[in-house]
This record gives sequence, structure tokens and C-alpha cells, in this order.
Amino acid sequence: MRNFVMTAFLAFGAVSAQADTVTVFAAASLKESLDIVAADWEQATGNTVTIAYAATSTLARQIAEGAPADIFFAASEDWMDDLSAKGLLRDETRSDVLGNTLVLVAPAPASPIELAQLPAVLGMGKLAMAGVDSVPAGIYGKQALTALGLWDVVSPNVAQADNVRGALALVALGEAPFGVVYATDARAEPKVDMVAMFPSETHDPIIYPAAILTGATSPVAADFMTYLYTTTARLIFAAAGFTAP
Repeated sequence: MRNFVMTAFLAFGAVSAQADTVTVFAAASLKESLDIVAADWEQATGNTVTIAYAATSTLARQIAEGAPADIFFAASEDWMDDLSAKGLLRDETRSDVLGNTLVLVAPAPASPIELAQLPAVLGMGKLAMAGVDSVPAGIYGKQALTALGLWDVVSPNVAQADNVRGALALVALGEAPFGVVYATDARAEPKVDMVAMFPSETHDPIIYPAAILTGATSPVAADFMTYLYTTTARLIFAAAGFTAP
């Protein structure tokens, strides 16, 4: 991967005489920060980025069904592995770009709680989560709650959303008193407060890998991949709460 990044970086530089477009399928939790990164790259190069945001599982299925995209920026190594096994990735371009943290949120203003208190404070209310069997944030959340011995108690009250931003919206709108989302989601939504953080050892590492797809047609896909590693992009991701993988 290092050789790929360096080669692409050497090719990255002056604005091209003819603008090109790169299409990115990206996990919903990346939206605010990746929008900024893309806008900066567009300004620097004169090229255009088209980004489709959804649950990683949804995007992976769309790619497998032939949806046209140049880059897949996922929130799950498993779904990236699935596309790799199907021969849909240029595996030499794949790398782990970002990490994240799993948190419990409540409508703002809210005070911190101990995770062990969740069943008691949840009561008959709903616990908003992304799909627990297919969406990365939901899978991580189920793992964490299971490790803490809470899943069997709270699972009857789980309200599943199509993606992590859907779960966040349920809490922000007051339709669920608690939700399990990423720390970056909590930062992006002023109507919720983070009330607890799940220990990293209770779930698989949260990794955001990216790769160019075998069906990519954009001549600037490698350039945009490289831009994700620049100081400018890393500072934007860090400000949003993402960590190093």
C-alpha cells in the first residue's frame, strides 16, 4: 500500500487541464468530514467528487450488483473482505484509513451514566441502533452490549435503523431516549449528548478501510485516495473525532 500511495502522490499536484470526476461510495458516518475533504480536493485540483452515503452493508451489496463506483470507503473490514473475495477490489490499493469509537447518546441535555445502568434508565423506552446483523455500527453495538452482559435485557427494546445516522436521528428527534452510535456521530449532532463510551475491548476494532474498485473508470481515483492521507485531510478527520486505525 505504501508504494501505491507514494506513486499516486507523486502524480498528484497541479490542477489538470481537463476536469475529471471520481465516484465514492462511503459509510454514512463519514458524511460531514468527507464532504469537507472532497471540497478541498475539488478546489485544489479542479476535479469533481460524487459521493453516495449509506450503510456500508447497503453500499457493498450495490457494488456487488454492479453499481458504478470508483472508490469504496467502508466502516467495516468484513464487508471490504466480502468484495475482495468477489474480485471487486484492486487489493493493492486497499488500506485502513481511519478508526472510531462507539458511544451511547441521549437527547441533549443529558448527564453521563454508567453503562451498567442502561437497562434501568432505558425502562420501556427504545434503544436506537443501526441494523445489528448487517450494519457495522449495529454489529459493533451488539458485540459491546453482549460483552457487558446487557444484550439479552435491552434487545427487546432495540429500534433498528437502516444506518447509524438513522439511529442518531431517532435520538435527536426524541423518539428514542438512548442510541448506540459512533463518537463522530455524537459530535456531528448538537441535539444529542454522549452519555457513555463503550470500552474498546468489548467489540471488534472499528476500522474504516478504503480501496479502488476493479470497475473504476475515473483517471483520478488514485489521486483522491492519496488525498485522504494528506495533512489537510487528516486534520479534518481528526476534528470530526476520527482516530488513527
